[in-house]
Amino acid sequence: MACTETDLMMKRVGHFSIFRWLSLAFILAALVLTVFQLVVFSRLRSSFSTGTSIAGVDVTGLSMEQAASRVTQAYSIPVELRYNNSVIQVKPGTLGFSLDMTAMMTAADQLRSAEPFWPSFIAYLFNQQPSASEIPLRAEIDDKQLRAYLVNEIASRYDEEPAAYLPVPGSVTFEAGTPGKKLDVDRSALLVSNALRSPAARIVNLALITGKLNRPSMDNLRILLQQIVDVNNFDGVVELYLQDLKNGSEMQMAYQNGESLTPGIAFSADSTIKIAVMVTAYQEVAEPASTKVVQLLQSMIAMSDNTSTDNLMREVLSPTLGPLTVTSTMRKLGLQSTFLDGMFYIGAPLLTGNIVTPANSRRDVFTDPDPYNQTTPTEMGLLLADIYQCAQNDGGSLVAVFPGEITPAECRSMISLLTQNRIGVLIEAGLPDGTQIGHKHGWAIDAMDGVMHTVGDAGLVYTPGGNYVLVIFIYDQNQIVWDNANQLFADLSRAVYNYYNLTAE
Repeated sequence: MACTETDLMMKRVGHFSIFRWLSLAFILAALVLTVFQLVVFSRLRSSFSTGTSIAGVDVTGLSMEQAASRVTQAYSIPVELRYNNSVIQVKPGTLGFSLDMTAMMTAADQLRSAEPFWPSFIAYLFNQQPSASEIPLRAEIDDKQLRAYLVNEIASRYDEEPAAYLPVPGSVTFEAGTPGKKLDVDRSALLVSNALRSPAARIVNLALITGKLNRPSMDNLRILLQQIVDVNNFDGVVELYLQDLKNGSEMQMAYQNGESLTPGIAFSADSTIKIAVMVTAYQEVAEPASTKVVQLLQSMIAMSDNTSTDNLMREVLSPTLGPLTVTSTMRKLGLQSTFLDGMFYIGAPLLTGNIVTPANSRRDVFTDPDPYNQTTPTEMGLLLADIYQCAQNDGGSLVAVFPGEITPAECRSMISLLTQNRIGVLIEAGLPDGTQIGHKHGWAIDAMDGVMHTVGDAGLVYTPGGNYVLVIFIYDQNQIVWDNANQLFADLSRAVYNYYNLTAE
């Protein structure tokens, strides 16, 4: 049966309707998908894109409110301050830190919404992510408040003052102190500021300044020296003079049987007076000294030869009155208790007979000083210090009192002579091997009882920790036993050396 034209039209209409509805369905699906993606994109656009950070805090996928909360939390974490082993947690606000959240969030929002909507949407449809962005930290730190906290709350509580070395009772050494710690406020303020500006690095090891170990006071040294006298069981008179040759500080100690005495005691000078003879000789001779004079000086100082001393005074000062010239020189230098009143040879007469000095006029202590030669530890120490200053920097009383008569070169020659006196006992015995010392010792056997009552030693000591003058005299109305006296001198000398070289022990 043949199809009519009407039937063909109906078939075509039915066939077209299927394709049309399929097309419409696809179009509708595309519209729905587009709307869905548009909704998703709109939601994503209202939050921060991947890789976005504000003040170093990752805010990917967060809304404005969420991002602001996260940044605030990150910068509200207390900063941990460490002072050695002490840990201090401090709120940022206490340290003067404040965030400018309004400025940062405004900048973030502007950056987020800066891209046009539709081009951004099309890029999103093609899976093209927006570039990561970073909003820098905007904050303020009150430097005055920060420093005030470091000073008032940290430094005042945790700083440690240096503790000085202390004498060890019954020894010649000092117990080590502690160097102390001090907060470096400037450096620490910078470190804390950096931590406050970081969301992660919130731990700060505060900068500290390590102090220097303080040398013991002269009073502590005096206590140690007195204890040494007690430990050595010496019940006679001891006087010691010490001068720091760098700063001129002095210590005088006079001591007997546990009691302090007034320094400035008259002692028999014995051969230590040869230092005064040497100074006077150099004042009188023209530079350079003759070979004969130099030989006499060497024999007098290095060998302590009395005959050479007499011959030197006859050669350079006066055939008969040389000792009085020595005394006159000492007076000009202001040394009123140091004198020489006769030659050294046995039977030499006293030239004046009775020289009265401030030291031998005292009635509170008596050491039976020799009428031929006397001094005090302080005056002999001052004379040595003058020689040192003259040699080092053309200073001191020698140059001032005798301008042009005593030169730095001559003073250096004097020190050279004193360093040739190597006996290995007394002050020298208390020094480590290799320590340079220029000194003159002196003792004598009493003509009346044939025993020794006075021993003295005066020297310039050169050490790594500082140079100093040390003069020690002891007197006992009973016999002085040499070994005991030598040990006492060595211990006193060692204690002073340790005082200047505290790492030596």
